[in-house]
Amino acid sequence: MTDSEKRGILQDQSTPRRWSANELYRLLDLGFFQAERVELIEGDIIQRAAQGNFHALSIKLTEDALNAIFRPSYWVLVQMSLDLSPYSVPDPDIAVITGSPRDNTTKKNPTTALLIVEISDSTLAYDRNRKGSLYALMGIADYWIVNLEKGRLEVYRNPVVDQTAFYGYAYKDVEVYAATDEIAPLAMPNALVKVSDLLP
Repeated sequence: MTDSEKRGILQDQSTPRRWSANELYRLLDLGFFQAERVELIEGDIIQRAAQGNFHALSIKLTEDALNAIFRPSYWVLVQMSLDLSPYSVPDPDIAVITGSPRDNTTKKNPTTALLIVEISDSTLAYDRNRKGSLYALMGIADYWIVNLEKGRLEVYRNPVVDQTAFYGYAYKDVEVYAATDEIAPLAMPNALVKVSDLLP
């Protein structure tokens, strides 16, 4: 057997390990990742980058702006886990779910969101492509990216099948809003949010 044939056999036998949500929770219960921020994205355990001050500030500003229009009937989650599939447990920067905190007293994490917002600077390509495809795959109707590099808001809507996308789904409608613009979430069409209120 030639060296090339041996390499081919080794390549055929090596398959990345796909983790499930239950396995991730078990690892966390056993004390793994205590000093790390991780999330599960379609079977891959991803280490999240450390936050800079602008990133943290934009999270707080976005939380306040969305609370102003969604409370008290909705819960604006901040960096909390969503169980989006047996293989995905992302921790979006912001997620809006139906019902107040008192209405969500189950031990299980939410399984969907009306709106997801990622605050993005160094992770812009990841948030647009991999996470965007995941959220489209899971039917998230309203996905926003606060683009700190450009000082604007990217809005992704209408998830559709797209074989070129990371997980086979993408958003058909993409619009970019300047800091001077306003936008209404799909779940709150009569309430406008100033893009400038989301930006440091």
